Amino acid sequence: MEPVQATLKKWLKTNKNFKELYSKLKQDVLNDSDIEAFLINHPELTSNDIERNLMKLYEYRSQSKNCRNCRSLNGCRNMIQGYSPVLEVVERDIHLSYKKCQYRINDERDREKTELIQSLYMPKDILQASIQDIDNDSERGQAVLELHRFIRQVKDGVPEKGIYFHGPFGVGKTYFLGALANSLKDFNISSTLIYMPELVREMRASLKDDSVNKKIDIFKKADVLMLDDIGAEMQSAWFRDEILGSILQFRMMEKRPVFFTSNYSLDQLEKMLATTRSGVETVKAGRIIERIKQVSHEVPVYGRNRRE
Repeated sequence: MEPVQATLKKWLKTNKNFKELYSKLKQDVLNDSDIEAFLINHPELTSNDIERNLMKLYEYRSQSKNCRNCRSLNGCRNMIQGYSPVLEVVERDIHLSYKKCQYRINDERDREKTELIQSLYMPKDILQASIQDIDNDSERGQAVLELHRFIRQVKDGVPEKGIYFHGPFGVGKTYFLGALANSLKDFNISSTLIYMPELVREMRASLKDDSVNKKIDIFKKADVLMLDDIGAEMQSAWFRDEILGSILQFRMMEKRPVFFTSNYSLDQLEKMLATTRSGVETVKAGRIIERIKQVSHEVPVYGRNRRE
C-alpha cells in the first residue's frame, strides 16, 4: 500500500508548485463523493486528522475509481489485482486496507471448483463437458435419465453406487463422465477421471519409483471415481488383482461410487478379465465383476456414432 503514498510525497517535494498542487489535490480528494460520505460518517475526525491522512484518502480515491469502472478481474487496474480499498477509523486515525473484490472471489471459487476434478490422460473437451449439452434422444434415454437421477441424489449425499455405462463406440459414454464431474463440482464433490489403458502404463511405470501405493490411495479415496474405457487395456493378472481389485475392494467397503464406461457388457468384460498371460482365471475375474456390481449398476448406452 505504501508505494502510492511514498511516490506521491516524493513528487510533491520535488515540484516547484508544491503548495498550489497540494491544495488542488486536497480539494479534489475532499470533494470526492465517497470520501465526503466517509467523513460525514466520522465527525470525530478533525481537520488535522484529515490533513495527516490525506495521502491515504488520495490512494483510496485513485484505487476506488478504478474499481468503479472495472468489468473483469483481468481488467483490474489497481496495484493489487482483484482487491478493493476500504477505509476505516481507529482512534481518530484513518486506516486503509484492501479486500477481495467480487471478481476476485468468483475467480478463486471457480479455481477451487476446477481443482475438484482430477484426471489422468482425459481429453480436454471431455473435461469441459456440460450436462446441459447432452441431448436426450430416445436411444440414449435411459442412460441420460440415470445420469440426472444420480445428480439429483447428490443433493442429499453421494449415492453408494455409480453407473456402468456400456455400448458401442462414439455414443457419448465418456462425455457423460466429464459432464457429471463438472456437475459434481457445483456441490463441492471431488471426482477423479482415469483413462484405463493409460492407467495400466502409469502403474507399471510407478513400480520403478515405488509410488504405486500412493497413486492407488488417490483413486481409492476420491469422492467419485470414474474409470473410462475399462476392458480396452492390456490384461495382466497383476493389474487385475493388485491394482483394480484393490481399488474396487476399498470403495466397495467404504460405499463409495464408481462410474465406468466400456464397449463391453459386464458378461463380456468378465470373459476378458478371465483371460490373461497366466491363463484363464474365471474365479478371479468373477470376483472383480462382483465388486463392480457393488459400486455401480449396469446401464446400456445406444445411439449413433457422434464421432463421425
